[in-house]
Amino acid sequence: MHSHFPARLFSLCILAISLALTACNAPPSASAIAQPLAPEIGSGYRSGLLTQHATRHMAAAANPLAAEAGREILRQGGSAVDAAIAMQAVLTLVEPQATGIGGGAFIMVWDGKQVHAYDGRETAPAGATEKLFLKPDGTPMAFTQAQIGGRSVGTPGVMRALELAHRKQGRLPWAKLFDPAIRLAEQGFAISPRLHKQIVASPFLPHSPAMAAYFLNADGSPKAVGTTLKNPQLAAVLKRIANEGTDALYKGAIAKEIVAAVNGSANPGSLSLADLQGYQAKERTPLCSDYKQWQLCGMPPPSSGGIAIAQIFGTLQALEAQDKRQALPALGPLKSSSPAGLEPQPQAVHLIAEADRLAYADRGLYVADSDFIPVPVAGLIDPGYLASRARLIGERSLGQAEPGVPAGIQVALAPDRSPMRIATSQIVAVDDQGGAVSMTTTVESSFGSHLMVEGFILNNQLTDFSFVPSENGKPVANRVEPGKRPRSSMAPTLVFDRANGEFIGTVGSPGGSQIIEYVSKTLVGLLDWKLDPQSAINLPNFGSRNGPTELEQGLFSPQLLKALQDRGHVINELEMTSGTQAIMRVRDAKGQSSWAGGADPRREGEALGD
Repeated sequence: MHSHFPARLFSLCILAISLALTACNAPPSASAIAQPLAPEIGSGYRSGLLTQHATRHMAAAANPLAAEAGREILRQGGSAVDAAIAMQAVLTLVEPQATGIGGGAFIMVWDGKQVHAYDGRETAPAGATEKLFLKPDGTPMAFTQAQIGGRSVGTPGVMRALELAHRKQGRLPWAKLFDPAIRLAEQGFAISPRLHKQIVASPFLPHSPAMAAYFLNADGSPKAVGTTLKNPQLAAVLKRIANEGTDALYKGAIAKEIVAAVNGSANPGSLSLADLQGYQAKERTPLCSDYKQWQLCGMPPPSSGGIAIAQIFGTLQALEAQDKRQALPALGPLKSSSPAGLEPQPQAVHLIAEADRLAYADRGLYVADSDFIPVPVAGLIDPGYLASRARLIGERSLGQAEPGVPAGIQVALAPDRSPMRIATSQIVAVDDQGGAVSMTTTVESSFGSHLMVEGFILNNQLTDFSFVPSENGKPVANRVEPGKRPRSSMAPTLVFDRANGEFIGTVGSPGGSQIIEYVSKTLVGLLDWKLDPQSAINLPNFGSRNGPTELEQGLFSPQLLKALQDRGHVINELEMTSGTQAIMRVRDAKGQSSWAGGADPRREGEALGD
């Protein structure tokens, strides 16, 4: 079934939403950069979650049905990668607004001996040009005008990446890993409160026939919370992938359906069968950096997440070396009456937000798909360079930081002024053999392109490219090019002990361009403040994307806001709907090792162990 949008309805929807977003995203001051609101609206904050414990294995995901599927596979002796595949398949069904087999992912894997980084990021079709998101007059399109329909759809990559990882780190047969999702798709699952809210919030869903038939009642009203949803089309697709491998998705009848939907929409794209058949997931060199007694390993480009995490923590370490009063361990959170129970001290928020600013400034200029643009990775994470950046941080906020000049620059680039996008899901797992995975997976915006094919949603990932390809004759690093992978902020992270190389933990979060803020906050809580995983995740979200200082609405005291404003911060209080999961190694008094895990109270997820 193909989704076709009536052209007039499509145009009216675009206009209305563009105006609404423009109004909502007005900057708090002339000096601040306006950031878009999260397309995935918040679904509340669950108080009372406790860290979960396990001795052998553990899985966590943003939905309890997905976490249960991961634990089921681990209990059968599966690897962390096996668990991730099972969880991704279930998330396609139960969290379709955020992720699915029609999207992409970055996967960090520890196999007990070595770190692996798998790139399943979507690619731009061969027919795409750098003018993809420019109107006839040369100005950039509104985001929603670019998002809805086939124009924004990139070649999906998540299943090819999981298949590559399974060939190397899988333990159970490939077909077995899809059993939980096929069972759920055939028997049905209850619409959760969070999914219901996303359905209600989408103005485009009623105009997509396939999505309307699935998510709405005959009278056009959203199906109620608790309604059983069955997805026999997706079950059939997953059975084919289970039996035939991922070629079932990239060749043949399903591939033809994807291409027809993309090219037949009211806002058509250029995805072809050749694009799908030629897609290759890539194993890349992990980006590992030192932070005090730990080593942090994350994704290299085309993700900006690994570089930004390395930069933020390298900057914070340099600050501490320059002035012991800037040491984060002494600035731990204080008790709070908010649902989070804890509140970071103003000075900690100030230092971390300033380090964020510097990293996001570099991100906007230098980071893109390194297969197309030379990214000065070594220069960006060099301790000397980060020490010089740290010296820019003073008692008052920088407001908006300028990019630095790291070693290794080969081309003159223009800054990327496109707004940053938001929406994703996250999976973490550890297995009986000591392996681990952190995987961030996405269809980009809420419900992606709003094209539904055979029971799954197609991504709108191409809108992660810069809409403006050049400025003053200089190219933007993250401009659209055929075959290129759009820059991402996904930051799946593995943590090790520098002294002995022991694996310590796996962390990650959804949240689009705010992922870097969420992961860095959680890592500070885990490492510097010695919080248990649930408490570190519960901490109020905060940071800066090199615009206003962002604080999670309702979780910070007026005293903290005033203290930051006194330091020159322009404050933007907003919903910061992370979906962080973390699993960390803990030791008892006898030195016995076990696992402690947590899931984000801002979503519906769980951490489940043996």
